[in-house]
Amino acid sequence: MCATCGCSGSAVVQLLPAGADRGLAAHGHVHDPGHEDDHSHDHSHGHDSGHSHGHDAGHVHVQDQAADDRTVVLQQKVLAKNDQLAQRNREWLRARGVLAVNLMSSPGAGKTTLLERTARELAGKLSISVIEGDQETALDGERIQAAGAAVVQINTGAGCHLDAAMVAEGLRALDPPGGSIVVIENVGNLVCPALFDLGEEARVVISSVTEGADKPVKYPNMFRQADLVLLNKTDLLPYVDFDAQRHASDLRKISPGAMMVALSATTGEGIQAWYDWLRRRTPAPRE
Repeated sequence: MCATCGCSGSAVVQLLPAGADRGLAAHGHVHDPGHEDDHSHDHSHGHDSGHSHGHDAGHVHVQDQAADDRTVVLQQKVLAKNDQLAQRNREWLRARGVLAVNLMSSPGAGKTTLLERTARELAGKLSISVIEGDQETALDGERIQAAGAAVVQINTGAGCHLDAAMVAEGLRALDPPGGSIVVIENVGNLVCPALFDLGEEARVVISSVTEGADKPVKYPNMFRQADLVLLNKTDLLPYVDFDAQRHASDLRKISPGAMMVALSATTGEGIQAWYDWLRRRTPAPRE
């Protein structure tokens, strides 16, 4: 049980190799992220990612002060353990020369459509694999697989976010080569994914024009930690009431260091800036 949000923590991890037939191709491994798996990623723990990851995040206050104190302690323990595993992931990725990107948004903002197009258009130019997080089904994973990328599908059940232990299982299954990119498509949610460090090098948040311009001020913790914000579905701007100036202004106040790119994952307008951002951050392969 996640002490931060109360969601269930078990997950099913399944590999969908690039170019394989649609369907679950490798294994159905049930992983309990409450168990600290001593996996093969031999990492040090000394790197500070630069993200605060919400360790001072609020919790539900109750009348009983003793119960409230226990909630805080349990939450701190859950996040501390997650951070230790995240550091293992991060150091393993860095040692190999792999860029890991945590891609987050609300449901329907266009994460999967963006990754489909990215996998197709960068095939042969950049090596991209995906850890796909959803509560149920492999529908999104199969879409990305059909576009040519190797995918690990993680179904979280009642869980509303991925955590570092789940991602460690996904990395083990993917075994990404040096000089490649692993995009972690988190569960659609603008709250809990912001709290959990996965070992990523960068955080990208997608905000779509169909959601309204107020998302940065309504979900500041998510946007505050973003390295890049993609404003998606710009092809629909003539048809929706979206104040782009307000969105940009609020984002600058909440996350002045974040870069923003406006694009349409459907039409491809503006998407070259996303590709350039990935290329600039992709490390050289390590021996």
